[in-house]
Amino acid sequence: MKILIASGIYPPDIGGPAQYARNLYETWKKPSSAKVIDSDESQTRRASEGEGGHEVKVAAYRWERAFPPIVRHILYFLKIIRKGWNADLILVLDTWSAAVPTMVACSLMHKKYIVRTGGDFLWESYTERTGNLVLFRNFYEDRSIVYTFKEKLFFKWGGRSLRKAAAVIFSTDWQRKIFEKAYGLDPKKNFIVENYCGARIEPVQPDNRSFVAGTRSLKWKNAELLKEAFKQAKDVIRQHGLEDVELDCGKAVYDSFVEKVHNSYAVVLASLGDISPNMIFDAIHVGTPFILTKETGISERVKDCAIFVDPQDKNDISEKIVWLSDPKNRAIQAGKVRQFTWVHTWEEIGGEIIGIWEKVS
Repeated sequence: MKILIASGIYPPDIGGPAQYARNLYETWKKPSSAKVIDSDESQTRRASEGEGGHEVKVAAYRWERAFPPIVRHILYFLKIIRKGWNADLILVLDTWSAAVPTMVACSLMHKKYIVRTGGDFLWESYTERTGNLVLFRNFYEDRSIVYTFKEKLFFKWGGRSLRKAAAVIFSTDWQRKIFEKAYGLDPKKNFIVENYCGARIEPVQPDNRSFVAGTRSLKWKNAELLKEAFKQAKDVIRQHGLEDVELDCGKAVYDSFVEKVHNSYAVVLASLGDISPNMIFDAIHVGTPFILTKETGISERVKDCAIFVDPQDKNDISEKIVWLSDPKNRAIQAGKVRQFTWVHTWEEIGGEIIGIWEKVS
């Protein structure tokens, strides 16, 4: 097939959609014998061979970013027309910056497209603007929230891009239920394709006592409360006579970040709503124990190896950090992570997306 991946960002940009776009591009380009798994669990699963070797293009914002909003979106729309004119499958990896121009372009080209959601651009933008740390699961039902004109546009046109799509792919059922209610989506057009989780590699003994906390400084990531909780935890750790710990909030490109996670003492993610955090699956991939917000769509998937915290409870976060700072407890959690056997490859993800496209095209 001729495939176009429409994404707001692409490496060297940092972020989930950038990695998703790059890995799907590489997976679909290379000849392979990847299995195509029917994502509809009510149907009998099937497998077919030879799903690689597609002709794949990527449309991402590059030089268009130098222009103001609207202008850059028009330029991106023209890029979609140019790259997507002969495409058999158009996959969009966000719900706004790439999705809205692609929706308009596909309408003119009389083509279908599918959307794979990542985070929630509207909720993230609202929390960043206001500092109102509303939980993601409560955001659309909170009647006290007042949108700006720009945010109303996000809601209106982002929702329209989802409703106009031939299919919407979510990584978790948690987000699917929230979006179906908030945007009035047709449940029959919605599918689940879980995030990537690589095969286990050999864990290493940490060369530090560092808790890695992520790379993006955004308010919904809840970094300020985490720092307060960590400071509180350090005082208790000293009282227990344990070696001191450190909180690492430093930025890094993806490959370097995974290596840092591999060598770290633990990972901690206390955000207000992480739908399917890549950082946690990276920690599992390299065998590093982790503390995870209970406000997540992957709680059922990782419940056997996770330490969950309430992201609004500083004492809860602090207590879990103290508990994990004990090497004996870290060893227990590291063993649970090693026993987590679920793997979801890019070949499987690519096959599932093509399987969905075959249903709706």
